[in-house]
Amino acid sequence: MRKTFDLEDLDCANCAAKMELGIKKLDGVKDASVSFMTQKMTVEADDGVDFDALMKKVVKTVRKIEPDCRIIM
Repeated sequence: MRKTFDLEDLDCANCAAKMELGIKKLDGVKDASVSFMTQKMTVEADDGVDFDALMKKVVKTVRKIEPDCRIIM
């Protein structure tokens, strides 16, 4: 499953790169991309993964790197 989300208050390209790396390391993530220019994040999950539970981990990862950034779901 692949979903794209809008991001709000993503401040810099460096933070976007850190988020992308952090999300890619999560169990169940097949691929991820975070774009500072478009303020969008795409998460692709492995087959059979509970996407809602995975997104809770993604939100924690994003907040750890950029506390003010919000994922619009």
